[in-house]
Amino acid sequence: MQLAKNLRDKNFQVVLIDKHNYHAFQPLFYQVATAGLEPGSIAYPLRKIFNSYSDYYFRMAKLIEVKPTENKIITDIGDLNYDHLVIATGATTNFFGNKKMEELCMPMKTVSESLNIRSLMLQNFERALLTDNKQERDALMSTVLVGGGPTGVELAGALAELKKDILPKDYPDLDIRQMGIHVIDSGDRLISGMSEKSSTRALKDLRKMGVHVHLNKRVTDYDGQVITCEDGLQLHASLVIWAAGVKAVIPTGIPEESIKFGRISVDEYNIVAGLQNVYAVGDVATMITEENPRGHVMVAQPAMQQGALLAKNLVHKRSGKELKKFKYKDLGSMATIGRNKAVAEFPFAKMAGWFAWMAWLLVHVFQLIGFRNRISVMINWAQNYFRHARDLRLIIRPYKRQLKE
Repeated sequence: MQLAKNLRDKNFQVVLIDKHNYHAFQPLFYQVATAGLEPGSIAYPLRKIFNSYSDYYFRMAKLIEVKPTENKIITDIGDLNYDHLVIATGATTNFFGNKKMEELCMPMKTVSESLNIRSLMLQNFERALLTDNKQERDALMSTVLVGGGPTGVELAGALAELKKDILPKDYPDLDIRQMGIHVIDSGDRLISGMSEKSSTRALKDLRKMGVHVHLNKRVTDYDGQVITCEDGLQLHASLVIWAAGVKAVIPTGIPEESIKFGRISVDEYNIVAGLQNVYAVGDVATMITEENPRGHVMVAQPAMQQGALLAKNLVHKRSGKELKKFKYKDLGSMATIGRNKAVAEFPFAKMAGWFAWMAWLLVHVFQLIGFRNRISVMINWAQNYFRHARDLRLIIRPYKRQLKE
């Protein structure tokens, strides 16, 4: 999107292909999953973003194969020739080859998956009302989050607030105190991408909110009811959310020699290794430098900065000007833990608590697309804050797990 926006009025014909007709703001998926926001508040139609741009075209299609030697891509709606191809297919959940986890755990990388989590969580509470088996009832009320990064921490905090303020009112005939919220991480601290001080603060806040944090634990098995770690730890939970890692979505047709560390290898101009007019940006790309020997972190900032710079370089390339090398500018990291609780690290300051929480709110509202979405999110957040309410606890589309044979 940054690439497309920065090519406006630059005499390029831009064709954007995506299997969805909307852009979704991933950092707030966890709020959809925990009934804090509606999906329409964090998604925006791609056609509306570009409807005032000239010579821009959007097609909702699924990419099947890239044919670099023919300057062509194959999609489920037909073939398309190109002069320049930019791959920005991002990342998906990484289960590290564990097929059982992939079948039984819940990922959260799309709007649909976020809604699935919300539905299954609420369905489990409805089922908990109907069983006389205490162990089954407690498992139905409990959630395990695998992965202690920002996603796991933010989900845990949101679930803890539901447990404290919302669910006791919704389910007065259940003992919500028996609801377990567990975070499991194989590392020795939470949000390892931030400083140790921020990690310690996040751990302290989560435990104060009643979240059980299990560090230095590696998950080995899950049967749909019991999750097992390699040291023998077992937890009963009917909902396990997998937030332990991501992997690049590499299109078919990219040469093997152009792939490194599971991502598409690019130079400092985002040109794919071994190819001339094919580029990759964001999570799918790895730009190996002395500062980043395994590529940049798979977050939004490098993707947006790469997209904006590539647009400028395409203009320079056409006019014969010198291309500019990509230099990542780290604008900081942040994670919200709960009401008035967050950690934030910027180049100029580190903060925690209420000020970090306010900074998190402002940054995320500003990054949303569309005036309506910003207003809608702010209203929802204000209502949730002052009324301790989340009114989106709806099972619109019941979730049924599809097991592979």
